[in-house]
Amino acid sequence: MPNLDRRRILSLGVALGLVGVADPTKAWAWASADSVAGTGAGVDPEYIWDSATDPLMVSLLENGQVPAVNTAMSGWVNNGDELPGGLPAELAAHLLTVNKLPSWADPAKLARAADFNRRKDTYLFMLYGLGSGIMSTVIPREARSVYWSVGGADMKDRAAKTFTFGYDLSQLDAFKPTGQFVVTANKTRLVHGAVRHLLPQSPHWKDGADQTIPISVADILVTFHSLGTFVHRKMRDWKIPMSAADEDAFLHSWQVAIHLLGVPTEYIPKTWAAAEAQSAQVLTPILAPTPEGLDLAEVLLGLTAEIDLGVTRGFLNEFVRYTLSNEVGDWLGLKRDYAAAALVRTAWPAFILFREGLSPVMPGAFYMLDQFIRALAMLFLNKGESGTTTPITIPTGNRPG
Repeated sequence: MPNLDRRRILSLGVALGLVGVADPTKAWAWASADSVAGTGAGVDPEYIWDSATDPLMVSLLENGQVPAVNTAMSGWVNNGDELPGGLPAELAAHLLTVNKLPSWADPAKLARAADFNRRKDTYLFMLYGLGSGIMSTVIPREARSVYWSVGGADMKDRAAKTFTFGYDLSQLDAFKPTGQFVVTANKTRLVHGAVRHLLPQSPHWKDGADQTIPISVADILVTFHSLGTFVHRKMRDWKIPMSAADEDAFLHSWQVAIHLLGVPTEYIPKTWAAAEAQSAQVLTPILAPTPEGLDLAEVLLGLTAEIDLGVTRGFLNEFVRYTLSNEVGDWLGLKRDYAAAALVRTAWPAFILFREGLSPVMPGAFYMLDQFIRALAMLFLNKGESGTTTPITIPTGNRPG
């Protein structure tokens, strides 16, 4: 990763809406008193992985058991489903331990978060898809890990699976027995464990890596902030009406989500203010372009352009710039379209006002924007083929070639 000067970091922090940005050269300084646990040892999460899952996945991979596990788990979808038969005993024992909500999960908050997601799904689709999705391509470690893992060879499938994670989290029954997020999260956690073992075997990944093992707890926190914290901040920036209870519930759903991915509670922020402080330390200072990220961004924007509906590539480029900053747009080489930029900067705020009942005037681009958002969502739901869950399978190798 290139060295990033302090001025560049502060500039990007301002562009992304951060009040303060930490110095990336300093040691881990986030206070565990601001976590869900309220206390902690203060160990840098950069050097913590998943001690419960990783040795198990090494064993399954080295013993050639993963294909059979994938077959057994293919029908395991809903949270209330019994564990599938045919799983190795150690895997079944692990899943019985982790495939459940933590004791501190608040059902009332999770229900409110589900209703909030339903009411704000229009903005969530745009922010997760064209905001967080494209931001992931300028997170160097994430871009390299995605590109050189086996999923990087089929980005349409990879995008569908990534979108499914957020989509399952947004469902009304996400954490209920009829929902799917708890199972989705636990399958994802197993995938992470496999990738931690596989990627270090890839000479391509190792050539650009600044760590010996990928997907540390710090990396998962980075992903959380590029999704949950970023989306919350942008909805506030866009002046989308949210009650304090809504905001708290939305955070709680993400607290439970990253717990299910194996993040210890001493690193899970207990408030949005604590999340912003952590994000300023772990996310903003590391954003930078990479060859892998540039390629992934072009693939993702190319997929989005497939849905058309009158939306030009220039509109997509300018919406990314509007959401993530011109600096990120320049990194990705997104060609300027000043007519589209003017449309985005005038029509989108008017679209929000009309949808929220704050203005009686329907913007001329309302129908185009509304249809585009819905098409964007369906594009990534199982590659646009249906609204069913995209299968999450444990990899057995890296990107070929």
